Amino acid sequence: MYDYLVSVFLMMGALYVVIAHGNLVKKVIGLGMFSTAVFILYITIGKVEGGTAPILEEGVTVYSNPLPHVLILTAIVVGVATTAVGLSLAVRIKAAYGTVEEDEITEMNLQAEEAGQDGTEDES
Repeated sequence: MYDYLVSVFLMMGALYVVIAHGNLVKKVIGLGMFSTAVFILYITIGKVEGGTAPILEEGVTVYSNPLPHVLILTAIVVGVATTAVGLSLAVRIKAAYGTVEEDEITEMNLQAEEAGQDGTEDES
């Protein structure tokens, strides 16, 4: 029960970080927190009370399911790669705009669009 509460608490905290902050790096960190909460939830689901490792032994009838743990190992690798891509995009955005704040980037794009510098050429 405690594990479920921890995972829900982490999910809600991560969701708050993603929604409330405009900083792109903080959003990437919030997504990492959210994926960690999902990992904890799946590992908790895979553990059976009183279960042992799924190795055939005499007299043991309750086994824990190893599949969630294997899937989480794959998900961790994918999560690290996704985080790396997100952070590299944040670095590229910082180089292009000089900031990683979402509001400032949107404002710069609107100003450029109003000035006619949106990168597209008019055909007229």
